[in-house]
Amino acid sequence: MAEIANAIHRGQLLPGTRVPSVRSYALNNHVSLNSVKTAYRLLEDKGLIFARPQSGYFVCESLPELKDFLPEIVESNLLKLSGMDNLLAIILGHQREGRYIDLALACPVGESFYPLNRLRKLTTKIARSATTFRPRYTMPAASPKLSTQIARRGVQLGMHLCAEDILITHGTMEALNIAVRAATRSGDSVAVETPSFFNLYPMLEQLGRKIINIPTHPRQGMCLDSLEKIIIDQNIKAVITIPSGHNPLGFSMPLENRKRLAEMAARHHFAVIEDAMYAELQFTTPVIPNIKAFDKEGWVMICASYTKTVAPDFRLGWLEAGRFRNIAHQMKFTTSVAESSLLSEVLGEFLENGSYDLHLRHLKRLYVQQIDTVRACIANSFPRGTHVSRPQGGFILWIEMPKCVDAIELFHSAIKENIICMPGVVCSRLVHFSHCLRLAVCFILDQAHRHAIKRLGELACIQYNVKKSAFHDSDEFTS
Repeated sequence: MAEIANAIHRGQLLPGTRVPSVRSYALNNHVSLNSVKTAYRLLEDKGLIFARPQSGYFVCESLPELKDFLPEIVESNLLKLSGMDNLLAIILGHQREGRYIDLALACPVGESFYPLNRLRKLTTKIARSATTFRPRYTMPAASPKLSTQIARRGVQLGMHLCAEDILITHGTMEALNIAVRAATRSGDSVAVETPSFFNLYPMLEQLGRKIINIPTHPRQGMCLDSLEKIIIDQNIKAVITIPSGHNPLGFSMPLENRKRLAEMAARHHFAVIEDAMYAELQFTTPVIPNIKAFDKEGWVMICASYTKTVAPDFRLGWLEAGRFRNIAHQMKFTTSVAESSLLSEVLGEFLENGSYDLHLRHLKRLYVQQIDTVRACIANSFPRGTHVSRPQGGFILWIEMPKCVDAIELFHSAIKENIICMPGVVCSRLVHFSHCLRLAVCFILDQAHRHAIKRLGELACIQYNVKKSAFHDSDEFTS
């Protein structure tokens, strides 16, 4: 095994590279399988290789994970939303053009990520049904089958949902929008994790809610001690959280924290709006139950969708609004009435026949592999001192570069080379994250995307070296 260890130390085996299988190494070197297994375990203990289920052994990345941080949130350090909106407009505008390599948006692209063939067959079958098209409007309970399947799947995440309480929405964004409007009023304070899903900020501003940023740990999630201190002072009426496969930090909130947050909501009478978009894409076994599983008095509202896992163009999401059920259902009816009964039936059928569980297992294996590969690419291309998250679910990486690297400046440099990335300040509005990037890994890892990641790292290195040379102070430019 010394030869493998030496090859790794010399850089001949790069991070993410697959090492010979136990069987092939035993055959080629005329040793027993048990001897190879023992040696590989020693290499694992030394942190040189790691096992990927059903795939083999791979070289560990030298890339460090995110440091523990809980930034002090000072109002004067918040950037204007107008500036963030301009960055989003540029990202979305270029993304539509098609000639850019998109590393920014968390929208899976490619047939590897969706069960398209199965959906085509189901859609054709259901569309031919004599009862599919009726000469009347679709009402909010568009598909009892879909609602029933959502409730059934909730059991796997510790929830006991009633199909009649589940509201089918136009994706997760409408579900979040309805949840906020149902639980709060204009001028109310809503607490969010920092950083968080970038679309929350403009949505809350447009609804006239006051945004309260809560420090968030990269592996533990929202700092509940900080939240508890300001609940009364800030008169918090709702908390929005993404506890599983967090966007953008990738953590899954520990079980005890989920229980505590549900208990806090009941004790202080505020709504917890749980975005469970990535709950079924947790990499741990068994999966951690949703916060909703610990809700006894209806203060936890939970929403999700199938746009990132099954059918992006169906735009089907859902909301279970707890004690806010009636007003949420009324708001849906007075805004968009209902979703397509045809598409709802197709999705309900897909969930019912067991195809979804098989597809989820495929997605989890694929995203774990994508994350490992992209982290290795970042390790080989980005400046020394770069730290990157290791997600516990989902498909989003958070990159923390040396503090001298300005992510907005990097964004504009990348745009000139037809590469789209997302500066971390878009996900936080905090100056503290001005050297961070959010990078999605939900694309086919072809040569063009690999080159784009490499080139993005090279551009960061150019900026790093220029600023390091200008200031002549290397300590300032390390992690």
